[in-house]
Amino acid sequence: MNLKKVVFPVAGLGSRFLPATKAIPKEMLPINDKPLIQYAVEEAINAGFTELIFITGETKRAITDHFEFNPDLNISNLTKDKKNYLSEMHKIIPDHVSCKYIIQDEPLGLGHAILQAKEAVGKEPFAVVLADDLIDAKQGVLQQMLDRYEDENSSIVSVQKIKKSESVNYGIIEFNDNTNALIRTTNIIEKPLPENAPSSFGVVGRYIFCNKIFSYLEKISVGVGNEIQLTDAIKLLLKTNPIFSYEFTGTRYDCGSKLGFIKANISFALKDDQTKSELREFIKNLI
Repeated sequence: MNLKKVVFPVAGLGSRFLPATKAIPKEMLPINDKPLIQYAVEEAINAGFTELIFITGETKRAITDHFEFNPDLNISNLTKDKKNYLSEMHKIIPDHVSCKYIIQDEPLGLGHAILQAKEAVGKEPFAVVLADDLIDAKQGVLQQMLDRYEDENSSIVSVQKIKKSESVNYGIIEFNDNTNALIRTTNIIEKPLPENAPSSFGVVGRYIFCNKIFSYLEKISVGVGNEIQLTDAIKLLLKTNPIFSYEFTGTRYDCGSKLGFIKANISFALKDDQTKSELREFIKNLI
């Protein structure tokens, strides 16, 4: 089955980036020359998704504005270089791709945000992308996961190996063996202490779910952090449906943290022909 729908939960408050995010959504903060959310959207479109569902907040109009056509940007009076920039901007969302924006009235966690997409998703399987997790990869992680989804036709979560000391920042999977490209997952624990972590595989913000996840999101109570935790719904889904974990190929930047955000900007700028030479020299002199 071809997956068409992808959910972007972007209603978070971005409190770790205050005061910058008081007026600007965290997802609109730039990595080199594009906002975070654009990288996520491009990854989804490149993987063949055609229905983009944004779970957003009342104060995040900037995200909607970014992806909508702006008639005030008249390219007729601009230089050739600027015309090229604007032409690319107008192509962010191709004509065959649609966008839907749903307001999450209360910030009750990731699970609650995804639940808001239930009606828009309908009865189909779907993907979830967290823009905070910027992943630099030759082949986008969603495409990597779709290639494996075709083999198993089951829910998949992306994972990466982490230090045990970092387990308090991740959902950690438990499994029996990982001899195949897809790891048959037996349990998932939200942010365990290092001594309680069942493995060194932490869940990263790319998911493919069967539609049943919504029924479990509706059943669960408030969990860790007084939020509706996606991890709790995954635990219930595991009891009735197989879930696989996939260790993706690529470099992940946690752009929900200041250090990860800075690292991503430096890394992407060092790959940009317009900035890499001078930046490399600047860093050399700085150190």
